[in-house]
Amino acid sequence: MSLPADTPPAIADALGYLQHHLQELTECQNASEHTINATLAGLTAQLQQLTQLITAPAPTVTLPPIPLSPSPISPPSPVPAAPSKQQTGPKLPSSPDFSSEWSSRRAFLNFCTLYLHLAPEQFTCDEEKIFWTLTFFKDRRAAKWSENLFRQEADTGIFPIQSWTDFE
Repeated sequence: MSLPADTPPAIADALGYLQHHLQELTECQNASEHTINATLAGLTAQLQQLTQLITAPAPTVTLPPIPLSPSPISPPSPVPAAPSKQQTGPKLPSSPDFSSEWSSRRAFLNFCTLYLHLAPEQFTCDEEKIFWTLTFFKDRRAAKWSENLFRQEADTGIFPIQSWTDFE
């Protein structure tokens, strides 16, 4: 985008920043749309399979004739194992609330990083990771700091932390 030559540098910088932020939001939206479309395609396929199972005629069962004369007892045939549930990943505990105690910050960040690595499909962009982590900032200074971030966003229209690296 070209600006008039007399545009003040501060305004040009702000517009550049806004363009960059808009591009990041567009990328997040595209990633979210991709995830939604993939999930929708999977659900549609499952619905089709279920519909076929419901509408298919029930198979007829023919039992073998019962012998009239005694025969040697044979061992029962093995019963096929029931299909196992598909593994959905490890069950992750919820994080402890972050109280902003200096001594607990590394343990809290380690928990968040571990969770983000074990469940990456839940987060499509850094902003979602940051917002998820901020839900644990409920006590004292941590809550006040989180509140200030959202107040800055309300005042400027831009969330002040743009990447997970900056948040860490």
